[in-house]
Amino acid sequence: MCCDLKRRFLLLYATQKGQAKAIAEEICLQAGAHGLEADMHCLSEMDKYNLETEKDPVVIVISTTGTGDPPDTARKFVKKIRDKTLPPDHLAHLQYGLLGLGDSEYTFFCNGGKTVDRLLQELGAQHFYDTGLADDCVGLELVVDPWIDGLWLALKEVFLLQKEKEGMSNNVSADPRAGHEMNLSSKIQDLKLEDEGVRSFDDPSQKLLDINVASTRDTEPSLVHSVPPISQSALNIPVLPPEYIEVQFQDTQGENPHPSSLLSEGAAFEVPVTKASQLTRKDAIKTALLLELDIADTAFDYQPGDAFCVICPNNVSEVEELLHILGLSEKGENFVCVKVKQDTKKKGATRPQHIPERSTLKFILTWCLELRAIPKKAFLRALVECTSDAGEKRRLQELCSKQGASDYTRFIRESNVCLLDLLHAFPSCKPSLNLLIEHLPKLQARSYSVSSSNLYQPGKLCFVFNIVEFPACPTRPVLRKGVCTGWLAELVAPLLHPSKDTLDVKRESSPTEKICIFARPNNTFHLPSDPSVPFVMVGPGTGIAPFIGFLQHRQKLREKHTDWKFGETWLFFGCRHQDRDYLFKQLRCFLENGTLTHLKVCFSRDSSTAEVAQPKYVQEVIRLYAKEVARVLLKEGGYFYVCGDKKHMADDVSDAIVDILSIEMEVDKLEAMKTMAMLREAKRYLQDVWS
Repeated sequence: MCCDLKRRFLLLYATQKGQAKAIAEEICLQAGAHGLEADMHCLSEMDKYNLETEKDPVVIVISTTGTGDPPDTARKFVKKIRDKTLPPDHLAHLQYGLLGLGDSEYTFFCNGGKTVDRLLQELGAQHFYDTGLADDCVGLELVVDPWIDGLWLALKEVFLLQKEKEGMSNNVSADPRAGHEMNLSSKIQDLKLEDEGVRSFDDPSQKLLDINVASTRDTEPSLVHSVPPISQSALNIPVLPPEYIEVQFQDTQGENPHPSSLLSEGAAFEVPVTKASQLTRKDAIKTALLLELDIADTAFDYQPGDAFCVICPNNVSEVEELLHILGLSEKGENFVCVKVKQDTKKKGATRPQHIPERSTLKFILTWCLELRAIPKKAFLRALVECTSDAGEKRRLQELCSKQGASDYTRFIRESNVCLLDLLHAFPSCKPSLNLLIEHLPKLQARSYSVSSSNLYQPGKLCFVFNIVEFPACPTRPVLRKGVCTGWLAELVAPLLHPSKDTLDVKRESSPTEKICIFARPNNTFHLPSDPSVPFVMVGPGTGIAPFIGFLQHRQKLREKHTDWKFGETWLFFGCRHQDRDYLFKQLRCFLENGTLTHLKVCFSRDSSTAEVAQPKYVQEVIRLYAKEVARVLLKEGGYFYVCGDKKHMADDVSDAIVDILSIEMEVDKLEAMKTMAMLREAKRYLQDVWS
């Protein structure tokens, strides 16, 4: 109906790990099926678009970092629209729709999108479509898919309104305004019917598959089997993404780039691991390791409370297994040249930045691609075309379809299924190498909290981690260790369990095991700038890591500045068993020398013989010291730090503090929550948490 309307819209994205870009690409892909053209750019490419002169509608997809900030690629854009000298009608001509991505496991959910949304509104920009906030905690697709579905009608209404506005001067009627409104209302209703028709039947981006075969093998659904109604349903599956990568095999001559050369975040440093120790007993449920790195000969600098990233490879055996499944075991050491296909239909296609133009196949699979990534629906859709067995093909279609959304969440997302799991479950699926490069995201460096102080240990950097384990399950036939923690544990095994041979080698030479790291400074999770200000630290398990650095730093400051006044310090620590995983028993040394004023510990799995039940968790211990905690926060302007698991600890600690504030201030819970919000806003209640 609206074939003569203006069809272009500006599509902007800002991504930290690739999610927002992938969603923007999906929008761009679907746009063509709706007769629209997406002019897609990263928000950082400010020379390629200009919101101040933009006349077409704008669609923005933006993620949020773990600290609640907009992604790095949006920093310049945010700085520009945050300019206080701009008038409130600076972008009054602009119509936009925004999709924010975030994770409700973190405090500042979707704050990147909310920030951009607020700033655009303050400059007079208008929504043409409601803002969507997608939650990675429960599945981005639960919001993303319906938001994209509704986008097309909203865009077409904008174009129709623009056309009607342009034609108003030519409208000849006894009551021009009434005629215009009737005409417009009628056309929008037609648009709704047209759009519903496209989505249900004619849209090639939602291909309809009809099948009437019931599965009788299983009464319970699984990754590889479905049951009615989905097994008997017609399916709306996504459009097949166009291939855009070409891989050419070459000889085995040459040299791979260094993994750090693929880094876009800043300078990387290759540093030796000088010490490794196991902090937990062998019979502890989790294995915690402490590693010491020598940074003396580098420009790497940090403060206690900072984080840093480790550049890590995929598991060697998983790489070999994937090569075997792909039938490329003999070509692992061959160099490959990765280019964009000349005849690709993908608009603006470029070689992914994390893929070198020339390297060995094994290098790409080891250092560049996140083999453990949960496959997106677009990837599943592409895998359908690589699957020969009809039953397997049908199940993959179900998993990427609208009708199979709950199955996708249950058997793919919540089960942490990765590419290897899929290839085992669907053995007739034989994807090409270019498909993996197109769909697997960049292998991300892993972030860790610093657990040391440069004052206390000059030239050294320490960090603590649990060796992550994913037990075998129906969708994962073998136990797997974390990509980085498993690799680090294997790397430092000779330091943990030295044999006579390794001891002899150590006497003759310095340690040779090195890892690549780069800084990830934390702008807020630092000691108070005023040493007289008291603070409370809560860090069960490996959450204690940054506080070891805090205490080491404070001890050296006390030794150096005997005339300074130092505020009191509290530490609440918890673990399962006192004799198995009490990570830093030397905390008592800080207590004895006065660096630490109060140490409160609890053990959740130890049985107690006391008449009164002992508290098992840090949040319970904190409640016992309600008056002291309230005094530090309310009367003495103190700080409160929390580090560790968010879902099972940090939220409970936050709830405990709200209750304490409510009781000690003698106010209702709502007022206490407002005070808590003020503490967060003032950067006096700080979290370094993970999910």
